[in-house]
Amino acid sequence: MNAKLFYGAAAVALIVLTAGYAGAQERQAPNGSTSNGGTSSGNTSTGSTVSISDEYRIGPEDALQIVVWKNDAMSRMVPVRPDGMISLPLLNDVKAAGLTPMELRDQLIKGLTEYMPTPEVSVILTEVRSFKVSVIGEVTKPARYELKSWTTVLDVLALAGGLTQFANRSRIVILRPNGKTMTRVPFNYNKVISTGGEQENFYLQNGDIILVP
Repeated sequence: MNAKLFYGAAAVALIVLTAGYAGAQERQAPNGSTSNGGTSSGNTSTGSTVSISDEYRIGPEDALQIVVWKNDAMSRMVPVRPDGMISLPLLNDVKAAGLTPMELRDQLIKGLTEYMPTPEVSVILTEVRSFKVSVIGEVTKPARYELKSWTTVLDVLALAGGLTQFANRSRIVILRPNGKTMTRVPFNYNKVISTGGEQENFYLQNGDIILVP
């Protein structure tokens, strides 16, 4: 296999595996925050219009394939540890969580230049395991759900089997990690399913907890 075919195959694999995370432009998110935690300019009230990032960032428990051109000893499948690190020969522990595959690739190339001339590296995301949300309270199947793509509140409520007859549909809350604290984001189910309310059905972020009283 020549270098052009090698990079072509790696690029196609990376695009296919991360395509599910490419959100449609100009979608809705709570409090003006984007799905990757950034903040849009302008109106920051619930339901303001923002764009969803199409770059997936690696998280703990994700599985990666590291390919070093013409170096089978360095090429391998690696899991991302709970501390966000991966382990590789020569480089030992390398921080992967929070980086895009291309950013991690650049970091590995920089580290390997100390041991080999002009290293050629590809990072392929083979399995997404870090995107998780929880649903608790008055739903049919309360649980922690592992997601594979950007998912709205209604989508996850459907995964949980829907609301029970005792659910308070107008007082649902999403608890969102914000550093060492939690932010409360209100979600009015009755408003969302009414005419024109679909704009309030925002995308969830990793670590969100849907609380249905």
